[in-house]
Amino acid sequence: MITPEQIRGARAMLGMTQADLAKAAGLSTTGLNNIERGTADPKASTLRAVQAALEEAGILFLSEGALIDGGTGVRLRKS
Repeated sequence: MITPEQIRGARAMLGMTQADLAKAAGLSTTGLNNIERGTADPKASTLRAVQAALEEAGILFLSEGALIDGGTGVRLRKS
C-alpha cells in the first residue's frame, strides 16, 4: 500500500492541491488531509482510489527496493 509520505510527495510533484486530488479520487478534502497526516486508517479501496488518481496524473509508485535504494518513493512517469 502507498504511504502518506508518497501521497504528499506525488501530489507536490504534480502541483496538485489536496482539493484537486480529493476530487479526482472521490474523497472529501478533510478525508485526504487525514490520510496525508497519518491520522486516518483508510480502507484499502480508498488508498487504491488515491493511487489510481495519482497514477492517472503521471505518477509511478516505487515500493521498497524497487529500482532504488532507501525505501519507497514516487517518480514522474516519462512522457
